[in-house]
Amino acid sequence: MLLPFPESCPRSFRATVHGTVFGGREQHLGEVHDGDAVRLVPDLPGQDDPGVWVHLGTGQPIGHLPPEISAWLWPWLNGGGVAEARVLRVRGEEVPSWRRMVIEVVCRTDA
Repeated sequence: MLLPFPESCPRSFRATVHGTVFGGREQHLGEVHDGDAVRLVPDLPGQDDPGVWVHLGTGQPIGHLPPEISAWLWPWLNGGGVAEARVLRVRGEEVPSWRRMVIEVVCRTDA
């Protein structure tokens, strides 16, 4: 059974992608272009602070959503919710890491 969408949370929003410079993920930023679709993948249950990861279509993780968003989006995604995301802007090393990628997320509540 699909969890209801959290009240007072936006069904569509823009967010920065964090953690893009750790674990070698920065090497994949060159593969991402404005307008590309990306996947949102929730952490497995049982994590202390579960997050929502941003993956390329190939499955490669490139970062994660901010904790304030993951706090409400993770339970909904883990409960069967579906969200689509696309890259609005990706920039290089001249921009602080936490601002290098901005995505738009649309939560599908019609499924």
